[in-house]
Parts: sequence; C-alpha cells; structure tokens
Amino acid sequence: MWIFNSIFGKIFEIIFIPFRSLSPWVGMTLISLLTGLLMLLIFRYTSNQEGIRKVKNKIKAHLLELRLFKDSLALSLKAQGNIFRSNIKYIGYSGKPLLVMIVPLILILIQLNFWFAYQSLQPGEITILKVKVQEGQNILDLELKIEPPRSLAIETLPLRIEEQQEINWRLRAKEGGLHSLVFRINGQSFVKKVSVAQKPLSRISPLRVRRNFIDELFNPGEAPISKDIPVKSIEVKYPNKNMNLFGWHIHWIIVYFALSIIFGFALKGVLKVEI
Repeated sequence: MWIFNSIFGKIFEIIFIPFRSLSPWVGMTLISLLTGLLMLLIFRYTSNQEGIRKVKNKIKAHLLELRLFKDSLALSLKAQGNIFRSNIKYIGYSGKPLLVMIVPLILILIQLNFWFAYQSLQPGEITILKVKVQEGQNILDLELKIEPPRSLAIETLPLRIEEQQEINWRLRAKEGGLHSLVFRINGQSFVKKVSVAQKPLSRISPLRVRRNFIDELFNPGEAPISKDIPVKSIEVKYPNKNMNLFGWHIHWIIVYFALSIIFGFALKGVLKVEI
C-alpha cells in the first residue's frame, strides 16, 4: 500500500511544483480542471453515449409534448409518465460511469486533503502532539521518549489519558522547515514530520498511522509505523485552512467540486461527451 501511496502522492507533488509559492487558488483551479477532464473521459468511455443521446432527445420531446397538450389531461399524464420512464433509463445509463468515477475521485480527495486542508505551524506557535497507543499496553508504565530537534520544543511532561490510550505533549515550533521528531520505544525508533512556515501550497501530513490497509489508504502522508511498535498513530494538530474568496472562508472541497463541475460542463462539448 505504501508503494502505491508514494507513487500517487508524487504525481500531485509534480503537478503542484510550479504553484507552491502562489495562492492556493492557482493550484486548486489547475487540479479542478484536470479532474473535470478526467471525469469526462471516464464518463465517455464507460457510458452508453448513444443511449444517453437518444434518451435525452426523448425527454426533450416529451417535455415539448407536455407544453403542446397542456389542455388535455390524458395526454399530459401520458407525457409525464414517458418523462418519468425516460429519466429512469437515463439514470441507468449514468450509473455505471458514476460508480467507476468513485474510486479515482476518493483517491484524489485523500491526496488533496494534505494540500488544502491544513496550514503549517508558524515559529512561536504552540500545538498538541498526540500519540495513540495500542490496546493492551499500560500507558502509565510505557517508556516512550521524544528527541526533538533544536527547531522544535516539547514544553510539558507527557499527559497520559488511560481511558483513551493516549499520551499528549505541548509542542512549540521555533524555526521554519520540515522537522523530524524522533520517538524511541522498546529499543526502536521512528519519526514524525512537523511542518513549520511552509509555502502557501504545501503538503502537510497531520497523522502517521500504524501499518493497516484502511488506515494507510486514508492517511498516506507518511510511511506507516511498523506493527512491531505498540503505537497506533502520531498526530500533530495543525490549524485548519480554508479557501479565501474576497474575505469569505470556504471549505476546499466545496470549491473543488464547484470548479470541477464548471470545467466539466464547459468542456463536454469540446470532448463531445453526452452527460
């Protein structure tokens, strides 16, 4: 799973390289355009284009029939029934490509979440570092040590929450950069990356998880923690980031879907795709 995540994540890094120092809107516009093109191509080659064309023409014809014979209750009801049946057929034609689209769309959303959902810490900013420990481990006696670099500071003793199998620290960012927190437990060591003062469009991974297919699928930002280590996850709490539109703060998913749909409908004629 990690090999796939690395390759797929690298694609997005390459796409965003020229735009990292620019407004996130530039990267969002580009990826929405590419998504619109991808979805159109998937729809074109997985749907019955001729069937969709015919059923859409039938719906238009029945709508015209409804207007022409609006004074006849019998003919109006018949036209409405035909419209209903044609719509059901249209949904059937559209179902297959929509199901095919779901898989790449979910994978794209997972990756975009790292680029648009969080903003890096700033020098002097304080946040929470959270470690989830495997069930069955006694966190009160667990020997877990952190070795922070000079650019980061651990400001508190560990707060052990037994009911949640969780250990928390207060973490302060001191210098800009992508820093490594080293954890040592049971003679083994592993690392959690911490982003401080990064470019406007940067890949930020708040969570590193233990090796597990589902957890890795939805948290592919860093290599998984070995199953030999009794830690489920390590999390750095980053501030949330929204898209700023003339002072309005909009969630990135809303912007992404809106732009992708706009580009999709704008380009469907160019690619000759019946939707």
